[in-house]
Amino acid sequence: MSAIDTENIIDFDIHGFVGVRLFNPSCKDVETVAKQLGPLQKSLDRDPDIVIRFVSELQTPGLHYLGPKKLGYNEDEFFILRSSKRDAKVAVSLGQVGGRIEFVCQSGLKSVPSLLAVLNLTLLKKNVLALHASAFNYKGTGIVVTGWAKGGKTEALLSFAAHGAEYVGDEWIYLTADGQSMYGIPENIRLWDWHLENMPHLKKHLGFEKKALFSCIHGLDRLQNMLPANGIGRTMPVKFLREAMPALKRQLNVQWAPSVIFERLAKGFSSTPDKVFLMLSHESTDYTVNAVAPLEIAKRMVASLQFELMPFLESYYPFKFAFPDKANLFIENAAEQQLALLSKALEGKETYAVGHPYPLSFEKLYEVMQPFCEGQLNGKDCKNGSREAAPGQSELARTEAQ
Repeated sequence: MSAIDTENIIDFDIHGFVGVRLFNPSCKDVETVAKQLGPLQKSLDRDPDIVIRFVSELQTPGLHYLGPKKLGYNEDEFFILRSSKRDAKVAVSLGQVGGRIEFVCQSGLKSVPSLLAVLNLTLLKKNVLALHASAFNYKGTGIVVTGWAKGGKTEALLSFAAHGAEYVGDEWIYLTADGQSMYGIPENIRLWDWHLENMPHLKKHLGFEKKALFSCIHGLDRLQNMLPANGIGRTMPVKFLREAMPALKRQLNVQWAPSVIFERLAKGFSSTPDKVFLMLSHESTDYTVNAVAPLEIAKRMVASLQFELMPFLESYYPFKFAFPDKANLFIENAAEQQLALLSKALEGKETYAVGHPYPLSFEKLYEVMQPFCEGQLNGKDCKNGSREAAPGQSELARTEAQ
């Protein structure tokens, strides 16, 4: 299937909630979508909610640009021309988000732009909340770990991986409005070099080329740190090395399937969300767990969800500029529905805030969270492994109550 087959149809079924249908994809196109949606390929017995139609060449006649050739439009269509910092050609009407929507993509994309945001908003329209979180089962208890980007969600997931936890999902977890079910997307997990230092047993999965790359980057970093600021440190090669180091350090990661990291995967990548942890990194070296009100987590995470939606909104508002009569009020009012759904889903659940340094020790994080992940602790707190009497609410929650 190297060429586009006009009879080819591939379906993805997102836990029975949203159907995605690909028309005429190449093998590479299918792989691209699978990287975004996970291996949830399954024939649909219903009409799809999201259609992605691939063509060999997407025409853009009479194009007006919005910004530096990243977006464009003509009399009939809106185009996304950049995806993941690469050239792309995608036609999509963002006014249709929440209903049946179609992408028309030039084959060969590295990713379908805005696909995950459109999926999450389509789920929201069906009263299923996409929460920026990781999730796992631990000794029969379903655990949701949420928080701001780079705040420790994946680290908590990995911390429990070495202690028999069962993988549900990472990055995005889908909660039903009644709070009884959660679902994950089994996409690859990104592990950084310092993650592997916390999980040395996984280093055996590193190929020779990755090991050599990591060693080279670390060596260059040590070298540039040893060089003085003056003298040789002012020469062009050293300046170039120092400017290049941030980009080089971004290569210090691998992406592995959950099955490489976890001994067990949850059936259907689903479970019951019994307890919820809000991860909060801080400058202190302490590891703490404190009870917080579910509504506090709901309010904070709606702000996080709106932040995660910003890259999508960078396309939506130009679309609204191009087609002002096709504005999508569902998108613009999404935060209100997110708060209503999340508040209802978390109602009555055990909810905690976890304070931790970053980067962190996986073992210390596990030790402080583990007592709260099984059984009932009757509102007690845990700080650096020892339990203390708990106030029952965080400072923010008490302030709001006043």
